[in-house]
Amino acid sequence: MLDLLINTAHAAPAADQPSMIGQLLIPVAFFAIFYFLIIRPQSKRNKQHKAMINGLSVGNEVVFAGGLMGVIKKIEGDYAVIAISPANEVKVQRASVLSVLPAGTINNI
Repeated sequence: MLDLLINTAHAAPAADQPSMIGQLLIPVAFFAIFYFLIIRPQSKRNKQHKAMINGLSVGNEVVFAGGLMGVIKKIEGDYAVIAISPANEVKVQRASVLSVLPAGTINNI
């Protein structure tokens, strides 16, 4: 009597289920896209920035965070003393240097 009110469940044939390779392909594809579009370019930028920071030397003209430009007068460990003008010097973290300018750029501005 109950069989008339309740539909019996039948197992679906194996051909209707997606294969294991198909189930794994989507997450692997998402990870590959995520890696090549986000992780790899970011690590490349970090590596270039670290190389630039390690290559700083006295006399380099730099732009640091905040948009200020100056000439490196002294390097003290993780800090650099930057002359913004002949009378003003500022101590900043070396990591805050955004880019190294070609020599003579500050005088031409």
